[in-house]
Amino acid sequence: MATSTEFLDFVLEQLQGIGVLRYRRMFGEAMVYLNDRPVMLVCNDTVFVKEHPAIANLMRGAEIGIPYDGAKEHYILDIDNADFSKQVILELEKVTPLPKSRKKKV
Repeated sequence: MATSTEFLDFVLEQLQGIGVLRYRRMFGEAMVYLNDRPVMLVCNDTVFVKEHPAIANLMRGAEIGIPYDGAKEHYILDIDNADFSKQVILELEKVTPLPKSRKKKV
């Protein structure tokens, strides 16, 4: 089941005010970027964040899931809790590098 546009809009609304947010669709699912840094996956209307030491204390006790076949385990973020979600995403932004630019072939 692909993630709905309505759910993606809800996710971005919950995180409003923390920076420039955008998403990119991939195979019906989405990668969400904060200030051009990939900070979360949205798959099957569920928000996943990478298991990272920077958020381990915040996410202690959080549910774990696999966003798509072949992926590593990720934390499942309770996006309904906007304040908590903002805190987690802002911590992830600090430790997430900008994606490397790909040179286009001419």
